[in-house]
Amino acid sequence: MDTAGEIEEGSPRVEEDKIFVAVGKEVKESKSTLSWALKNSGGRKICIFHVHVPAQMIPMLGGKFPANQVNKQEVMAYRELERKKMHDALNEYRNICLRAGVRAETIDIEMDNIEEGIVELITQRRIKKLVMGAAADKYSKKLTDLKSKKAIFVREKAHVSCHIWFVCKELLIYTRQGNLEGSEPASPIRVTGQAEILRSSCPPSPRGQKNYVKLSNPVQDLIRRVSSGSSRRRITSVFSPEATAVIGTAPPIQLAGEEISSGCEESRISRRSTSRLSEASTWSASDVHGTLESISTVKDEGSEEGTALYSVYGSIENLHFSSPPNELFLEELPKDDIYYQLEQAMVEAESSRREAYEESLRRRKAEKHALEAIRKAKASQSLYEEEKKQREELEVFLWKEKQELEMLKIQRDQVMEELRVTLDHRSKLESQIADSDQMVSELEDKFRSAMQLLVEIKKERDELMTERDNVVREAEELRKTREEVATSSHRPQFFSQFSFLEIDRATGSFDPSMKIGDGGYGIVYRGTLRQTPVAIKMLHADNLEGRVEFQQEVDVLSRVRHPNLVTLIGACPEAWALIYEYLPNGSLEDRLACKDGTPPLSWQTRIRIAVEVCSALIFLYSNKPHSIIHGDLKPANILLDANFVTKLGDFGISRLIHSTESSNPSMFCYKTSPKGTFAYMDPEFRATRELTSKSDVYSFGIIVLRLLTGRPAMGIVNEVQYALEKGNLNAVLDASAGNWPYLQAEQLAHLALSCSEMSRKNRPNLEAEVWRVLEPMGACWGALSFSRLASGEHCRVPSYFICPILQEIMRDPHVAADGFTYEAEGLRAWLDSGHDTSPMTNLKLDHLSLIPNHALRSAIQEWLEQP
Repeated sequence: MDTAGEIEEGSPRVEEDKIFVAVGKEVKESKSTLSWALKNSGGRKICIFHVHVPAQMIPMLGGKFPANQVNKQEVMAYRELERKKMHDALNEYRNICLRAGVRAETIDIEMDNIEEGIVELITQRRIKKLVMGAAADKYSKKLTDLKSKKAIFVREKAHVSCHIWFVCKELLIYTRQGNLEGSEPASPIRVTGQAEILRSSCPPSPRGQKNYVKLSNPVQDLIRRVSSGSSRRRITSVFSPEATAVIGTAPPIQLAGEEISSGCEESRISRRSTSRLSEASTWSASDVHGTLESISTVKDEGSEEGTALYSVYGSIENLHFSSPPNELFLEELPKDDIYYQLEQAMVEAESSRREAYEESLRRRKAEKHALEAIRKAKASQSLYEEEKKQREELEVFLWKEKQELEMLKIQRDQVMEELRVTLDHRSKLESQIADSDQMVSELEDKFRSAMQLLVEIKKERDELMTERDNVVREAEELRKTREEVATSSHRPQFFSQFSFLEIDRATGSFDPSMKIGDGGYGIVYRGTLRQTPVAIKMLHADNLEGRVEFQQEVDVLSRVRHPNLVTLIGACPEAWALIYEYLPNGSLEDRLACKDGTPPLSWQTRIRIAVEVCSALIFLYSNKPHSIIHGDLKPANILLDANFVTKLGDFGISRLIHSTESSNPSMFCYKTSPKGTFAYMDPEFRATRELTSKSDVYSFGIIVLRLLTGRPAMGIVNEVQYALEKGNLNAVLDASAGNWPYLQAEQLAHLALSCSEMSRKNRPNLEAEVWRVLEPMGACWGALSFSRLASGEHCRVPSYFICPILQEIMRDPHVAADGFTYEAEGLRAWLDSGHDTSPMTNLKLDHLSLIPNHALRSAIQEWLEQP
């Protein structure tokens, strides 16, 4: 019976002992995944792999462009930079493993899609264990399923044999179990021999049933045992312990884990002989030789058990068999010889088993070396392909460089031709220049002569200009002197000089009880000079600014007169003293604060004060030939006489600006250091150091707000503005002033807020805008103010009963074109003296007609008739 055996090698070994970890290009995002794999690797090898997706958008010139629209060299350079960054990231991952005491491998591939690259790598490498990210940064404690599209794709598309752990932030989120049945196993070594023929020819015995069979040929039994052991890559005992006891009884036999049924064995043995004795104890030489042929066949196929089977073959060949058929083998050979031969076979089989085991170890080592060689060959092939690709790219680059070089050569030839033409042209120009040099020398001689003449003419012109400037300066000084003389001749001077002795007597040797004020530049005393009550302001002699203030007030108040300006009676230069008219009601600041228990001002009086302050400011701005900016307007510098008539004072830091400097009073500007009270000071004046008439407008707005509310100046603008926005102006009006008329109060509030704008250009003009609002109020509420003054405010003469010119109670009041009321006799004398301007505002009158004020005349008569 022919028993040929064959051995087939399987496919390459699957990556079962390694754990593959999929990582991204950002180390900080995939570090947690790698850390989890290191903690749970159980000592297995770690292989880090990354799917690199080449960039399709190339950054250039501040933007990004598709790769097919960009120069190939630039695309290659950018992608090479990307690969360098990728390798740096893989090195960093490898360093993390080294710090954890694990040596890791790295694999990277390039594909257009990350998840498809992972699936492709699983299939190529036959990966059995994989760790990858699950949900990126969307992890939460309630997360129980995959959220990442890449993870879902890999879970569904990866080969079923791969066991995948999905991790997020070092926590296991999901596990996909690997299905070994669905995997593609490596092809096992198949041995086809007599044992497999037996299994195929006999029906399988029922599970759990043990049937034993006696073999007629012990040598064939030995061969079956060796062949069966080799098919499972292991060597089993050739004979059981009972084999040496009874030669006629064979032990139970198993082939590849299956027991051979006795019926099958008996049917096979019966075909050899009709005698039961021969079935149990005889075996012919042909059977032995057939068995030996099968052994030699297995050895020739190059299986790892060939050496063992060859030993068995050599042992059995030493046996001698009788060939006559139908004779008992046991009768021809002595039993001792049989036992001896069997023992020899057992020893040789054991030796063969050891040799087969050693051979299997060598074979496995050879297989390992072969796989390593294959891997290195593949790596070398990959490097070769990469080198080939780079070489092709370099050839393309060199070809382009050659093209550019050819273009440069062509351009060089063109430039050389242009240079030749230029040189020819240059030679012609040089000849022309040589001709021109002589002409230039002649022209230079003429030019020098002309320059000498020009210098002489310029010198003569400068002398004439100097003479002209001197004449103009003298003419200007004469004109100013003439104007000042003319102005002084039309304005009476009430300025007198007093001696220090008179000042000392008037103040009782500067008795402290006579002190009525103490300012930053001096002390104010009350006294009597030449039978007239006066206020004496003593400036600090050691203060330079006090001296400047002294001269400034003398210059201003000696030039102007107005009913609402404090009257300067005289001065004492010896003591640096200024003598003013005495105003018994003090300052507006004192009256708003109800100092010394004085009653609060009525709302009519407050409106009149605002009108009079505005009138005084307009007069100062329109003064000729010098306009005046007060610069320190505040309630403390607004004084009230016995009839509560406003008197604007303290011109120590005021400035005189010649009218020729600007035709518009609102454009007057003077550079100086900021002085005055912070709450009333123009914000732009503090920032730019430019004092203008709009600076006084800002201060006037704050004063009007104080007249309305009676509150402190700091923050008053925001309070009134908030009340107007909420429609609750009554909440901020000073209730002690009486029942304010709401419409007039609201109109005054809006006017004051516009004057208090932070920007100068947003503030109104006093004459053109503010006076148009205040003038009707003064005319409307004037009579009421007079009656209230007569009844409730010390019964003094109302100021509107007094003529601004004569300073007496009017008997025949008339209204002029400026809107003010004057005594008819005094106003006609003013007009007859050649004036065509208002005595109050110093502005030109529209007409010289006078209108009788019968209402005011009746009010004066009623007041005079009161007991």
